[in-house]
Amino acid sequence: MRSGDLLEYFRSDPDIISAGPARRRIQYACLAILCISAVALVALQMKFAGYTFLILGAVLLPLTPKVFARNMFLVFFSLGILGLTPITTDVSYTNFVRMGLALGAAVIIPYIVSRYIYQDYLVRFRFHHGRKWFKKEILYIFFTVVVAYVLLPFYLRDTGAYLNWSVEPGFGFLTRLFIGTNGLGIWDELFFVSTVLGIFRRFFSFLWANVAQAVLFTSFLYELGFTGWGFVMIFIFALIQGVVFRQTDSLLYVITIHLALDFVLYLALIHAHHPGWLPIFLL
Repeated sequence: MRSGDLLEYFRSDPDIISAGPARRRIQYACLAILCISAVALVALQMKFAGYTFLILGAVLLPLTPKVFARNMFLVFFSLGILGLTPITTDVSYTNFVRMGLALGAAVIIPYIVSRYIYQDYLVRFRFHHGRKWFKKEILYIFFTVVVAYVLLPFYLRDTGAYLNWSVEPGFGFLTRLFIGTNGLGIWDELFFVSTVLGIFRRFFSFLWANVAQAVLFTSFLYELGFTGWGFVMIFIFALIQGVVFRQTDSLLYVITIHLALDFVLYLALIHAHHPGWLPIFLL
């Protein structure tokens, strides 16, 4: 394909048709390759292997229905941005700007393309579902806090993962650490649960769409600092967040859950580095 033809391929607005068995297999192959590239490129920082798989998956997209190819291309593109981004827990102003611009682009570009170029509104941010939260939904937030309170201090100590973060005295540093942990929590839900899962759900069964977004979610947080057996914990959390979002259709609700967990993480990190500052944990 010439470059102009390729651009038109992704911008065109074909009728949505059911793919045949061969094309469906290619679609699932693209999804599998995308997950492999996320693990290699982001989690393991194997840049050559990661981008090789990413390019291979992108090359297969023109063999799939256009509506699938153009939307999956947005995820491939955003993953390519993440591969170029130094994903660290550094809370310096320089890193705030560097990561903020890159992560912002990974969310904003798919939204703009979906809304204004494709005009299919497949990427959208549904912050509220038009009703009050049920009591069981509010109780689940408190349940998440309790689980995090018990599990996170043990995980950080058992694996030594708390050393992936630095905690220095001073209001300015602690404020930046708080903003950093919570800001990334919001971004996680905007990108993985709303954008990525929103696209995957359009073309795959919810089971496989949710598993795939959880793989990408886990790959990012593993590189961020949740090493050791943390990937198991993060993968389960990502799966649950996907299910909760499907049931509630409220981005605000899943963000609230994540921020509640991140607040406990923030306190647990301070406790792990300086146990005398916050003697509120069992471990």
